[in-house]
Amino acid sequence: MNIFIARLSYDTSSEDLQHVFEEFGEVSSSKVIMDYDTGRSKGYGFVEMDDEVAAVDAINELNDSELHGRTIVVKKARPRNERRTSNNYNRNSYNRW
Repeated sequence: MNIFIARLSYDTSSEDLQHVFEEFGEVSSSKVIMDYDTGRSKGYGFVEMDDEVAAVDAINELNDSELHGRTIVVKKARPRNERRTSNNYNRNSYNRW
């Protein structure tokens, strides 16, 4: 299961996420999303866990918990095609003249 983590401290690393989620089971991958231009954390990340039961336990226990001084939001990640876009611009419908 892919897990979305938001409201992360800018000091939280991918390794930090891995250590926190490993308390609930094996972590396949962990990634804090970084801003391409600044190299600074965007304040959210993803953790992948193969064991669904462990992933649900982690979500239930870690949502609204504190990590590095911030109350984090933890929930099941939605597939890309279900996420809202940040604007109404649809790249696929844009006509290039």
